[in-house]
Amino acid sequence: MYKKTSSIDNSGFTLIELLIVVAIIAILAVIVFVALDPLRRFQDSRDSVRWQEAAEMMTAIKLDQLDHGGAYVTAIKNMPTSSIYMIAGDGTVTSCNAQNIYCDTGVSGSAACVDLSDLVDRGYLGKVPISPNGNGTWTIEATGFTLQKDDNGALHVRACESENSTEIEVVR
Repeated sequence: MYKKTSSIDNSGFTLIELLIVVAIIAILAVIVFVALDPLRRFQDSRDSVRWQEAAEMMTAIKLDQLDHGGAYVTAIKNMPTSSIYMIAGDGTVTSCNAQNIYCDTGVSGSAACVDLSDLVDRGYLGKVPISPNGNGTWTIEATGFTLQKDDNGALHVRACESENSTEIEVVR
C-alpha cells in the first residue's frame, strides 16, 4: 500500500516558547523603566529651572541696585528685614501665603508680597519668572519664589518648593 506523506511543514515556535520570549521582553522593559526613573528626571528638570530663575532674579535685583547708586527698587527698599515675601509680578494679590503648605520656607503673612514688576519695566527682567508647577500651582500673583532681606542686608531669593534637592536658595 501507499503511505501518505504530508506536505505541511510543522516547524515554528510553540506557544510556550512565545510566552517565554514575551515574558523576557517585559522583564527587560520594566528594568529599563525603573533604571531611568522618569518621574525623578522630571522633578530634577523642574528644580533646575527653579535654580536658574532664582539666580536670574537675584542678578536682575543686583544689577538694578548697581545701576541706581546702590538703591533697591522701591518694593525691596520698603521691605522690613527678616520677613519672607512672596514675589509677585502683579500688584493685585489677595493672599500671599495661601500656598505656604508647598513652601520649604513659608511666607510671613497674607499681606507679605513684593511686586518686582519694576525690574521688568526697567529692562532687567523680560518677565517675572513663575516657578514650574510641582505640588503647588504658581501664577503671576504668587510666583512660587520668595524674597527676604536679612538683618545684615543680604537678599535671599528662594524657590517655594524643591522636589529632589534641599531648599533652593540664592543669597547675595
